[in-house]
Amino acid sequence: MPETITITDDRTGKTVTVPIEGGVFPASAIRELDASLYVYDPAYMQTASCKSAITYLDGGSGILRYRGYPIEQLAEKSTFLEVAYLLLNGDLPTQAELDVWTHDVTHHTFIHENMRKRFVDGFHYDAHPMGMFVSALAALGTFYDGAKDIDSADSRHKQVLRLIAKTPTIAAMCHRFSVGLPFNYPDNDLSFPGNFLSMMWKVGDDYAVDPVLERAMDVLFILHADHEQNCGTTAMRVVGSSNADPYSSAAAAASALYGPLHGGANEAVVRMLTEIGSVDNVPAFIDSVKEGKGRLMGFGHRVYKNYDPRARIIKDTAYEVFEVTGKNPLLDIALKLEEAALQDPYFVDRKLYPNVDFYSGLIYQAMGFPVEMFTVLFAIPRTAGWLAHWQELLADGDQKISRPRQWYTGPNERDYIAMSDR
Repeated sequence: MPETITITDDRTGKTVTVPIEGGVFPASAIRELDASLYVYDPAYMQTASCKSAITYLDGGSGILRYRGYPIEQLAEKSTFLEVAYLLLNGDLPTQAELDVWTHDVTHHTFIHENMRKRFVDGFHYDAHPMGMFVSALAALGTFYDGAKDIDSADSRHKQVLRLIAKTPTIAAMCHRFSVGLPFNYPDNDLSFPGNFLSMMWKVGDDYAVDPVLERAMDVLFILHADHEQNCGTTAMRVVGSSNADPYSSAAAAASALYGPLHGGANEAVVRMLTEIGSVDNVPAFIDSVKEGKGRLMGFGHRVYKNYDPRARIIKDTAYEVFEVTGKNPLLDIALKLEEAALQDPYFVDRKLYPNVDFYSGLIYQAMGFPVEMFTVLFAIPRTAGWLAHWQELLADGDQKISRPRQWYTGPNERDYIAMSDR
């Protein structure tokens, strides 16, 4: 017997019964009751704005899957480019498909010289790398005549390739500019994460990519590739619903990620651990949080009410990275803080468990990335997820240009008052 829900308008006595599918019932039920009746749902806390087959997330059980594949398996066995293909195409590639995909991405990594020589030089010397990255994404679309031809499958594919391939190049360029170093060109002989690390850190000809750090970068890229309908992905879909080109849509998504409540969480964790300063100060900090005088960064999540599965993977990756770089001095504080919080009923009862940001910042810092680059590092892999959702949006016949309703709370009609009478 199918599940249904019945809604009654007590004002009129009118009743509507609609099906429940996958825990969701259609908003058309409200329209059937009264076309002028709207649901007030700030921040979409209880609203599904789209159907999606890309990422499954069960926050209560701590489950994350890309196209049905558990994130744990992908992080252990896959590569970022293979995962990007999966997100965009729905299935894991064959070896032949992966070879073509890898070749095509690798050979689109270069950016137009005007972007490097003229566009970037227009920024102030101490511009934030993420601000530069956002601007560069939007500007990138102006270099390609077919960028706005979103009705062509061939054109869409070219723009997807370009965005995934060029975001590491742009990211490295933004960092090098911010620290006054010359730009490094992509090296097509290197892997996707290896090429990024080379563009970031190579000075002269003496840089060799460490395979442990290369793999760690790949794992971090996999873990951040998509995360369902978060703020940035929603921005990508909202702007994309206007039929904007993917570069403008991705710039909007990256702008959302730039906000400290979205992409800046791992930076906040590093700052919190630095302020704690010592393992001995952890108990006092825990007490201050419980008293409402501080905030425990890197714990809890809008969706997860269990241990973030990505946090377990990142914690293991951190130890592998520290074997190469040396232990981040903040690690002991982080471990003690995690231990204390997971044993304290105050945090356990509130389902505050470590999330992906708790350890990722420690890894980035140990690898030499400044905190200003953390959000940019997030944006590189998330571009694949954004583009997967953009493609899905365009193929969804139910979708129209995004236009949420509002609950008007302003004054009723009133007459204009002359300046002399105000």
